[in-house]
This record gives sequence, C-alpha cells and structure tokens, in this order.
Amino acid sequence: MPELSALELLSAIAKTGSLNAASREVGTSQQAVSARLTSIESQIGVRLVTRTTRGRSEEHSLNSS
Repeated sequence: MPELSALELLSAIAKTGSLNAASREVGTSQQAVSARLTSIESQIGVRLVTRTTRGRSEEHSLNSS
C-alpha cells in the first residue's frame, strides 16, 4: 500500500494537472516526481497518469468516477 507521501504526491498531480507543476508544489524535482509515480504505479499495478511526448501529463484514473 502506498504511504502517505505517495498519496500527497498523487493529490498534487491531480490538482495541478502536470508532473512539473506537482514537483513545484511538493518541493522536489520533476524527475523525482516521475520516478516516484512510476514506483507507485508499479506497486499497485495500475497506470495512473498518461505521459505525453511534451513531458506533460494528463490525469487518468486519479479523477475517474
């Protein structure tokens, strides 16, 4: 199960709509956010964010009903 910091990171990604903006919000690098997100997705076996070629991300399962 993801730890609290992982859930806070997912919340920042959902709130800001991008990994870069989320990294600024949580005070770490975009690369660290991307690596942590990949780890979370691997842990739970679900892809949560769709990455685009321009380095931006779109919410996927984070706000699905």
